[in-house]
Amino acid sequence: MKDMTNSFANTARLPTAGLRALIVLTVLTGVIYPLALTGVAQGLFPHQANGSEIRSHGKVVGSSLIGQQGYGPQYFQPRPAGGLGSNSLNTRYKLEVSGATNLAADNPKLVQAVEAAKAKIVKDNSVPGYTVRPSQVPADAVTSSGSGLDPDISPAYADLQVHRVAARNGLSVAEVDKLVEEHTTGRTLGFIGEPRVNVLELNTALRDLVVKG
Repeated sequence: MKDMTNSFANTARLPTAGLRALIVLTVLTGVIYPLALTGVAQGLFPHQANGSEIRSHGKVVGSSLIGQQGYGPQYFQPRPAGGLGSNSLNTRYKLEVSGATNLAADNPKLVQAVEAAKAKIVKDNSVPGYTVRPSQVPADAVTSSGSGLDPDISPAYADLQVHRVAARNGLSVAEVDKLVEEHTTGRTLGFIGEPRVNVLELNTALRDLVVKG
């Protein structure tokens, strides 16, 4: 009988011990840890922790991590976003779905799209006194990234657009060239990745330059 009583008492303590463990772990991992991590992030990396926001005149205009589409011809253009689409299941909310085209390099549809994009870039960026050659068009100007949300373009693609942007905004080529140079980021740690230009940051600076001018 005594053994049965002890066994019953031990069994009765299990739910209490489990509840205590649940409360402790909930407070530790659900409150203390997130608050500590948030505090460290805000203290050491506030810009990154808040979404790498880009501001213009006190307003958030986007994130340096996410590419935007729909710039007018007076601005620098981003990479194509052929893989972007709209949600087709829950249509209550309009969402942009990121992704790639998943077309093979020799797919006729992709080849045709690239050739059409190249011809358009040559036409759009050729201005009086400056003609773009097809050989000048870099790969990132006519192909989408894996996500369709690449925020950067190559310095070569930025340079190709300088004359058009200068002409459209009434600026000198030297002014726009300098702007591109100031917003060109080198390889990470000197050897990782490729030099790049963030399109949103560049266009924000361009707009400020036009307003001042």
